[in-house]
Amino acid sequence: MTPETKEKIDNLVKQNKIMVFMKGNKLMPQCGFSNNVVQIFNTLGVPFETLDVLADPEIRQGIKEYSNWPTIPQVYLSGEFLGGSDILIEMYNKGELQQKVEVALAS
Repeated sequence: MTPETKEKIDNLVKQNKIMVFMKGNKLMPQCGFSNNVVQIFNTLGVPFETLDVLADPEIRQGIKEYSNWPTIPQVYLSGEFLGGSDILIEMYNKGELQQKVEVALAS
């Protein structure tokens, strides 16, 4: 990963309370896993930002190195890597995600 790509990812993760690196965007997800994440945040009714990794091959590869996580989507909350679709679904079903999001948005 180039230093420029790392800096771009750093800035996106730090500047957005909820940042989702996904295939497609929140209006038009391009895969089922990305769609799951979008639907969860829409259900929670919270603001979140997305970046379409399909439009940026450097970010698509770089984000995997950045998080040491092999799959897309990847979700960051207040700069902390939460995980992908499966982890978010699990956290949502347990009520943990709502709690974490409320705390993050309040700070």
